[in-house]
Amino acid sequence: MTLNRRTFLGTAGVIAAGLSAPMVLAQGKPRVVVVGGGAGGATAARYIAKDSKGEIDVTLIEPTRTYYTCFFSNLYLGGFQELSDIAHSYGTLAANYGVNVVHDWAVGVDRDAKTVSLAGGGSVPYDKLILSPGIDFVDGAVEGWDVSAQNKMPHAYKAGSQTELLKAQVMAMPEGGTFAMVAPPNPFRCPPGPYERVSMVAHVLKANNPTAKIIVADPKAKFSKMALFQEGWANHYEGMVDWIGEDFGGGNVSVNPDAMTVTIDGEETKVDVCNVIPAMKAGRIAELAGVTDGNWAPVNAADMSSKADPNIHVLGDASQQGDMPKSGFSANSQAKVCANAVRGALTGSKVFPAKFSNTCWSLIDADDGVKVGATYEATAEKIAKVDGFISQTGEGADLRKATYEESLGWYAGITSDMFG
Repeated sequence: MTLNRRTFLGTAGVIAAGLSAPMVLAQGKPRVVVVGGGAGGATAARYIAKDSKGEIDVTLIEPTRTYYTCFFSNLYLGGFQELSDIAHSYGTLAANYGVNVVHDWAVGVDRDAKTVSLAGGGSVPYDKLILSPGIDFVDGAVEGWDVSAQNKMPHAYKAGSQTELLKAQVMAMPEGGTFAMVAPPNPFRCPPGPYERVSMVAHVLKANNPTAKIIVADPKAKFSKMALFQEGWANHYEGMVDWIGEDFGGGNVSVNPDAMTVTIDGEETKVDVCNVIPAMKAGRIAELAGVTDGNWAPVNAADMSSKADPNIHVLGDASQQGDMPKSGFSANSQAKVCANAVRGALTGSKVFPAKFSNTCWSLIDADDGVKVGATYEATAEKIAKVDGFISQTGEGADLRKATYEESLGWYAGITSDMFG
């Protein structure tokens, strides 16, 4: 039986049928398996399938049928986006580009046999494997918290139900209540993300609960766009945000989810909502594949190939690549470089020199957008920053509004680039 352009829907029977599909489909064609359907993985799968014009069989393994972008999820918290606005499906990748979409968990990689094993049973063979699993959390990173406490103290750093939960908790805060955030140490997904989140929560509380307070316990002495955020907090949310950095004990934190308390440098505070964003590491499958240094996956800058295995490439947040921040824009940029290199290796097509770019936009209040970004090149040692830019304090309202509108255009563009 020959199967063509199937989307495998995660039921046991369909998954079982789908597992043999890459082998049957291959018939001598090179096989690329992509694990993780976010900004890195979906982009890589689409570009390889699109540009190879059927010369390569592409399988995308992603457990969720609906993907919620972490980027722009803070805008949902702030009321500037609906949850449906950040939700995307894989139907177009399957129907229009011939990507074999398998909705299951990848639970192992046999690098000798070149297979990926699935939670539903069976395995998928590959000639080249692309891992783009995003992040997982470091066990014990925040005293008193682990993932079993995520319903009481959500992290909301994997978008979807956690984001919905955090928003519901914020909206249910009592009058004059306290929102606490435990910010993560470097490096972590989306360096401006926690501080945009603080801004969005403050925006909601200012409108609905103006006597509420926000406490941020931060193990860092400084953070991305720090001057811009602090200027914005002073202008829009005066007296509402108390940021406690490393110098004031922000790294000496424990939490008690049952009692809903946060202890910062020995001082315990009762809180109504606590957003714990722990230290991060590469998604679990990268560790299972044996391509991490214990936390992140070191890669070669020219093609994002693993330094542990030339037939495995690691994209986005999971990779340790040099100067690029861990962001959706970065992952999308890296995916295009990787896709070009993988296609060249498998079909002999032309491989262009690696060039990368990134921009991170953040919303502080309505029409008050700021950004930071850079361009990068591949060196023998790493992805190296070439030049960069950042919004300035004191900018006029028209420029800030234009920056926000620019971010909306970027979101529409990148999600089309990812999902077709």
